Amino acid sequence: MKWVKQVAIDVRPLRHGAFRRLWLGHGVSYIGFQVTAVAVPVQVYDMTRSSFWVGALGVVNLVPLIVFGLWGGAVADHMDRRRLLFVSSCVMWGSTLLLLLQAVLGIENLWLIMAVVAVQATGFAVASPTRSAIIPRLLDTSLVPAANTLSFTASTVGMLAGPMFAGVILAQWGYSAAYALDAVLFTMVLWAALRLPPIPPLGDITGTPGLRSVIEGLRYLWTQPVLLMSFVVDIIAMGIAMPRALFPEVAETRFGGEGAVGWLFASIAFGAFAGGLVSGWIGRVHRQGVALVASIVAWGLAVAAAGLAHQLWLVLLLLAAGGAADLVSSVFRQTMLQTYAPDEMRGRLQGVFVVVVAGGPRLGDVRAGATAAMAGATASWVGGGIACAILVVVAALCVPALLRYDTRTALPAAPGEAGRPSPERSKDAD
Repeated sequence: MKWVKQVAIDVRPLRHGAFRRLWLGHGVSYIGFQVTAVAVPVQVYDMTRSSFWVGALGVVNLVPLIVFGLWGGAVADHMDRRRLLFVSSCVMWGSTLLLLLQAVLGIENLWLIMAVVAVQATGFAVASPTRSAIIPRLLDTSLVPAANTLSFTASTVGMLAGPMFAGVILAQWGYSAAYALDAVLFTMVLWAALRLPPIPPLGDITGTPGLRSVIEGLRYLWTQPVLLMSFVVDIIAMGIAMPRALFPEVAETRFGGEGAVGWLFASIAFGAFAGGLVSGWIGRVHRQGVALVASIVAWGLAVAAAGLAHQLWLVLLLLAAGGAADLVSSVFRQTMLQTYAPDEMRGRLQGVFVVVVAGGPRLGDVRAGATAAMAGATASWVGGGIACAILVVVAALCVPALLRYDTRTALPAAPGEAGRPSPERSKDAD
C-alpha cells in the first residue's frame, strides 16, 4: 500500500555495491563490538563491585576519542579513505584479540583492561569518521539521508543483538567466549574495507594532516552555527542523559542480575531499530533543526520516566521509546553534516562528529557513575533525563539559527566560496 511505502525504511542505497558491502560489513561486525561493549563494563564491575570504575571506562574511552577522532578526520581528508579504514579497523580487531587473551589467561587486571580499551577507542576514533566521510563519495546527495538511516539502523541491530548475545554468553560461558565472538564477527568489516574502490582526496589537498589541519576544520565549524549547535545538543543528549553506566548496578539491585543487564543494554537499541523500520518519513522533513531539538527532548523525558519505573518491562519500553527518538536525532545530525560541509572538510568535521557522538556517551558514563556514587542510581538516572530536556531547549533558543534551519533554503558557505557543496560520486561505486 502507498502509506506503507511512505513510512517504510528506504533501501535504495543498497542497490549500490560498494555501499552495500560497507553497510553489511559494519552491521555484522558491530554486533560483536557491542558484545564486547557489554562484557567489558560487566567484567570491571565484577572485579571492583563499583559503578565508579564502570563510569571510569568512559574517561578511558573519551581521551583517545578526542585526540585521535580529530586527527583521524584530518587524515581522512588527506589520504585514501579505503586504506585508512582498513588500517584503523585492524587496530580495533587487535584490541579485541588482546581482551580475549587476558580473559583466556585469567589475568583480570583492571589497568590492563583499561589500556586495551584505550587502544580500541583509538582505532574506533579513526575508523568511524573515515567510514562516514566515505558514504557521500559512494552515493548521490539525494540518497545520503536514506543511507544514514540504513547505517544507524544496522548499528542499532548490533546494539540490540550484541547485548542480548552478551547476556546469554556471560551467563553460560564467560568473558572469553564474548570476546571470541567479537573477534570472529569483526573480520567482516576488514573484508568490506578491502572491497571498497579507491577513495583518494578530491581537489588539490596540500599540507600534512597535523594540528594545523585540525584547527582549520574547527575554525570552519565555528563559522557555521547550525553545524556547531547540532554538536552541542548531542553533547547535552548523551553527556547528561545517558544512563548505561548504571545498568550493571540497577540490574543487580533492582532486577536480579546478569539476565536483566542484557535487556537493559539492548532496550535503547531495540527502540532505535523499530524506529528505523518506519523511518521513510525522515527524508521528507525539511525543518530539520526543529525536528532535531524535539527528538532530543523526547529522548530525555523517556529516559527520566524509565528511571522512575520499577517493573523491568516498563523500563525497557520507555528506554526503547528513547532509543527511537535518539535514532531520529542521529539521522538528522549526520545528514545535516554530510550535506552541509564540503568534501575537503568532511573528514575533519566527521572527526568532530565522532568525538561528540562516541565521546558524549562516555562523558555520560562518567557523569552517571559519579552522580550515582554521591546521590544514588535513581537520582542520577532521573535527574539526567530531566536536565537534558530542559538544557536542549535553552540551547536551541539561544541560537535560533538551528531552529530556522530548512533544507529548502539553507546554502552553507564552503571554505573560500559560497554555495551548497555537491560531492562527487565515486565512478567505481557499483
